[in-house]
Amino acid sequence: METSIVGVGVGITDRFRTVVEEKIARIQTFAARAQRLDVKVTHRVYRNGQVPEETVELTLVSKGPVVRAEATDGDKFVALDLAIDKMAEQLRRAKEKRVDGRQHPRGAHFEKGSGALEGIDVEPASVDVLRAVATGNIPVQNDEEEAYSPVVIRTKNFDAEWMTVEEAVDRMELVGHDFFLFVDARTDHPSVVYRRKGWDYGVIALSAQAPPAEALAS
Repeated sequence: METSIVGVGVGITDRFRTVVEEKIARIQTFAARAQRLDVKVTHRVYRNGQVPEETVELTLVSKGPVVRAEATDGDKFVALDLAIDKMAEQLRRAKEKRVDGRQHPRGAHFEKGSGALEGIDVEPASVDVLRAVATGNIPVQNDEEEAYSPVVIRTKNFDAEWMTVEEAVDRMELVGHDFFLFVDARTDHPSVVYRRKGWDYGVIALSAQAPPAEALAS
């Protein structure tokens, strides 16, 4: 498996590279077909006197979905251990889920006759939640109003992906997030799956449809 290590605001020593090569053996145990592991180390210094932090981000690229994990600590070696632990756990759970799916092939499925989603706990979102999501009624930090805020808002843009609810849940588990945005292949509605207690999940969908995948590809 190819390994790429980069540092942002911090140098990458030979010792750190050696430790990374030793630690990724755990990842390869669960992802034998992985092609590349990208390791990004970011050094953050805060202006309010807070102790500087090191964030280690791991991105595992293979023929299947991309798997991500990250952790932050004052010591980049500790942050690396924590990130490796998170990714190994995500891969282990995904592997167990695949095995369980083979043993119980029905699993979560869509009943065409009744229109119900069986085998997965889906709780409809309230009208207030849907309206807040649809209108973007979410408070953000305006940089022009205050020079400094302890809350850091990161913005990321992704291409729309059409998939089923079950596939979205699997992708959410692999990236280690508590939610995952997607376009429901059954309805063409922009949607989000989110983690509830234990292994329960919920789904929020917007009433507006996204352009069909075929139209975007043309």
